[in-house]
Amino acid sequence: MTEDFKTFFETARRPAASAFAAGDGALVVGLSAQRGHATFFDPGGGFTEGAEAINRANREGAARFGPSGTTELEVKDLGESGDLAFWTGYQAADLDIGGKRQSMRLRVTEMFRREADGWKMIHRHASMASDKDQGS
Repeated sequence: MTEDFKTFFETARRPAASAFAAGDGALVVGLSAQRGHATFFDPGGGFTEGAEAINRANREGAARFGPSGTTELEVKDLGESGDLAFWTGYQAADLDIGGKRQSMRLRVTEMFRREADGWKMIHRHASMASDKDQGS
């Protein structure tokens, strides 16, 4: 039996987000679906479909960030039922892009499916938060 989703989130998802912001996409790719149907609505308004295409986009996306980038995930809700789980909230990032700092705040919803080797991300929707968004 795989770990519960809350434990997975704290021990795998948070560290993967931090590594991604610092230029290393391997942990995000590792916790993502490796084949089959998956979806990603990115902060720039784009849409990517299929596990292989999303994993390629995640490797390429992380490679744009320098090692001093940081991110924090602010969970507003999190849960699991059977073999499906989700979290939703905000992601605040302070990124190093080509030696220049860029900060952003995203609204995020991610869906995960329990597979034989653990929880795998099958959907991510990330959009820019507006000044009207309320968070802590």
